[in-house]
Amino acid sequence: MFSKSKNKSELNLEQHELLETAQDRIRQKKRVYTHFVIFLIGSVFLVLINKILKYGERYDWFIWAITFWAFLFVIHIFNVFVTQRFMGKEWERQQREKLVLKQKEKIAEIQKEIETDFPLSKINKKKL
Repeated sequence: MFSKSKNKSELNLEQHELLETAQDRIRQKKRVYTHFVIFLIGSVFLVLINKILKYGERYDWFIWAITFWAFLFVIHIFNVFVTQRFMGKEWERQQREKLVLKQKEKIAEIQKEIETDFPLSKINKKKL
């Protein structure tokens, strides 16, 4: 009876984590698409300011502004579709587990050193 509820709660927790991860990915992708739309509208706006409104007419500065913005957009795409895929929540969990395991191993080594240097049998005899 207790095991059924325990499995159910573990399953619900696991499903909840999967759902949160999926929602985070959806938000990230939505932000990329929004960034793309704003990039397109902004690029057209920069061209209009330079060519139609003749602001800084002697120099085509909009090319540099759009190039810089495109570079930032490519970095955003790389972050969402490449970096997050390889270094997402699963990668963080694996790294955390590795570090915890290393810490446990170091603690075990230190405990062995202490037990060999100061055995409990000698400490107990001195108190008696």
